[in-house]
Amino acid sequence: MADEEAKIVPAGQISQWLTENGFDHESLQADVNGIEIIKVSADFLLPTATALYAYGFNCLQFQGGIDLGPGQELVSVYHLIKVGDNVDKPEEVRVKVFLPRDNPVIPSVYWIWRTADWQERESYDMYGIVYEGHPNLKRILMPEDWVGWPLRKDYISPDFYELQDAY
Repeated sequence: MADEEAKIVPAGQISQWLTENGFDHESLQADVNGIEIIKVSADFLLPTATALYAYGFNCLQFQGGIDLGPGQELVSVYHLIKVGDNVDKPEEVRVKVFLPRDNPVIPSVYWIWRTADWQERESYDMYGIVYEGHPNLKRILMPEDWVGWPLRKDYISPDFYELQDAY
């Protein structure tokens, strides 16, 4: 019983607001800096992201991918901040979407925060996370004909690299 109580994460201010307004999510343990982390399913990312934007999170400071390990899920992470009057310590929240490794498809937040453009492309290029609705989802770091997703933990590097165009 004590182990179950230890796993319960108290809802933060943003999680409480989302719950009051009917948005399906889960509170995760805050990070070491006390930043609230919210887990959202891919199906509810766009409604939740739109609500957070309306709540005042007008800046997508960071979007990236995480690989939890071979055979495990991929994660798309969004770090949002409120840019406004409180420049000394703006309010922050992190949103995580856990995706199946064999079909990591998630809606693009490009139409909410334009800064997601290259960040989502990088997550696609390195992890193979597909951002549906992105206006130009193609490789940004690797050549277009590259096979595989280099930052996945089960990625096997090729034995050779073509350097013909590297001059």
